[in-house]
Amino acid sequence: MSKSIERFRELTMLDGTSGFENEVSKYLEENLSKYADEIKFDNLGGIYAIKKSKKENAKTVMISAHMDEVGFIVTKVLPNGMLKFETLGGFREDVLLAQTYTVTSYEGKKFTGVIGSIPKHFTAGVAQNVKISDMTIDVGAASREEALEMGIREGAFVTPKTTFEQLTENRFMSKAVDNRYGCVIITEILEEFADKELDFNLVVCATVQEEVGLRGATVAANMIKPDVCFVVDCSPANDMDGKETSNGRLGEGFLVRLVDRTMVLRANMREKIVALAEENGIKYQYFTSPGGTDAGNIHQALNGIPTTVIGICARYIHTHNAVFDIRDYYAAKSILGKLLETIDDKFIEDVRK
Repeated sequence: MSKSIERFRELTMLDGTSGFENEVSKYLEENLSKYADEIKFDNLGGIYAIKKSKKENAKTVMISAHMDEVGFIVTKVLPNGMLKFETLGGFREDVLLAQTYTVTSYEGKKFTGVIGSIPKHFTAGVAQNVKISDMTIDVGAASREEALEMGIREGAFVTPKTTFEQLTENRFMSKAVDNRYGCVIITEILEEFADKELDFNLVVCATVQEEVGLRGATVAANMIKPDVCFVVDCSPANDMDGKETSNGRLGEGFLVRLVDRTMVLRANMREKIVALAEENGIKYQYFTSPGGTDAGNIHQALNGIPTTVIGICARYIHTHNAVFDIRDYYAAKSILGKLLETIDDKFIEDVRK
């Protein structure tokens, strides 16, 4: 197993939903500190690894991932020991019933639970259209008192419970590929450039609370004030129908995200990235999305920050088992490396026009 794949396994198996990113942050602090001149944190929990340039008055380039995965927060422990919850991030109801979850207490204790599903025997053939507000998590407790004695109380967080699986030579399945992909790539890019002199300050960061509204991104932009930013995030593949025109296809390279509900990619940045990819034989695909990324808030910050998303796609994100192609990751890492080798003051001036 390659180092990159092992990092995917390690990071996706950590539990960290919006507002509860500590496990991921600790992993990144340990691994980024090996290559950074300085590690900083913001007041919401975002982490920043800084590689300083020796050039006087150097510009700053930021590569931004988000740490959080979709999950839940426990809002009530019922008298019968069941747990009520609210979502942290977007879920479809039909992917939740009868699935297993990890409930993590404030003290860090882990418990396995399942969202209950009424047996067909009791539904008289009527389809279940269960709303999330009607669902409960069963951790085996027979009463509220027992759940509290176990260490579970309101405010515990919940994440999908699954395994990291290799399906074929290049395709893997796991939870939280959105966006532990970004956490892997910022670690490996900083490692790759650790011993190289750059004409700009390089900051790689992992933000918090992206899945609930791009919140940590605003903090990151205000704290670092970058001259240009590359957001690294995972997007939904929609290629299950087998059509070549599908939007987001596994194995077809990194994503050039043209537009989503939060940002339009400016032509000056788009053309530089596409030209660089073609010059270096790096596979890419154009992508549009009804969702958004941290780029949506970052590009609007301060006086405007030239920003683009260097993404990959995965099938079935925001579920227990997303499927991704490692070759797309390698393409994203390659173009990001080439961009860092290319960026100079003129590049930054060009994309700010």
